[in-house]
Amino acid sequence: MADKKVGVKIVTQNKKAYHDYFVDEKFEAGIELFGTEVKSIRAGSVNLKDSYCDFKDGELFVVGMHVSPYEHGNIFNRDPMRKRRLLMHKREILKLFGLVAQKGVSLIPLSLYFSGSRVKVELGLCRGKKLYDKRDSIAKHDADREIERRLKDRG
Repeated sequence: MADKKVGVKIVTQNKKAYHDYFVDEKFEAGIELFGTEVKSIRAGSVNLKDSYCDFKDGELFVVGMHVSPYEHGNIFNRDPMRKRRLLMHKREILKLFGLVAQKGVSLIPLSLYFSGSRVKVELGLCRGKKLYDKRDSIAKHDADREIERRLKDRG
């Protein structure tokens, strides 16, 4: 979704989410940030590895996203692990709240990117994988890599 748009610069992706979850549906959301956080994200010092989304008082927050403090930010730097509000329309948030209320469904940040000058988050509606599902996806990934390697060696 994000990589097909014009003027999009992907900052980071949550590859662990694709390993741990089946992604059923993807959504785009804005994110409320302070100036030094945007500068730090522009420098690429952000980590989505153990992040997830949470609902509180009809608002959607991303929890566990680590944005390293900006080097030149001094007193304006914020807590790197603070909850950050996601910006979506109310009806979209209510729809997601209803979907996440189902057992075994989570809302996980998949990637963080710039769309023009704005920071956007790609959210995935995810279901957890069992251990055997993870083994199957690793085996499929290894087989695809082996095919690519043989084609490269042949040609």
